[in-house]
Amino acid sequence: MSTLWVESNFYSQWCYENFIQFRSMKRAWDVRDQLEGLMNRIEVEVVSSQGDSVPIRKAVTAGYFYHTARLSKGDYKTVKRQRTVYIHPSSSLFKEHPRWLIYHELVFTTKEFMRQVIEIESGWLLEVAPHCYKSEEIEDSSSKTMPRKQGKTKEELGW
Repeated sequence: MSTLWVESNFYSQWCYENFIQFRSMKRAWDVRDQLEGLMNRIEVEVVSSQGDSVPIRKAVTAGYFYHTARLSKGDYKTVKRQRTVYIHPSSSLFKEHPRWLIYHELVFTTKEFMRQVIEIESGWLLEVAPHCYKSEEIEDSSSKTMPRKQGKTKEELGW
């Protein structure tokens, strides 16, 4: 949440000047208030992540673990159903091509697009949903090395 928006006393003009939808900011603020109230009620300390997005991305992974897609040969495939999907062009990750994503929804227009995407680490799936994923499913083929050929090289044969 922007402290500048708070400092402006939640002024709608500040949102307009910064190209942010006021209704979206208001909704985010309401959700934040609800979460803070719940945390206070169960006596959990409210602390900042200090710009570290990993705890937030892990929390999203825990909630949407079934909505996972993996980059494979230039396209994204959903992990469970192997459907080809694409990052929506309006996404900030559209040109980034992260290896693993969680998406909130799929929208079908000219193609099946993932909206509201976030980059994740494949290992988090085993942490948050061991009942749903096996290590073979999420094994990252890009980290594998090619097997060494059996036999002798040309140099060893004297060619």
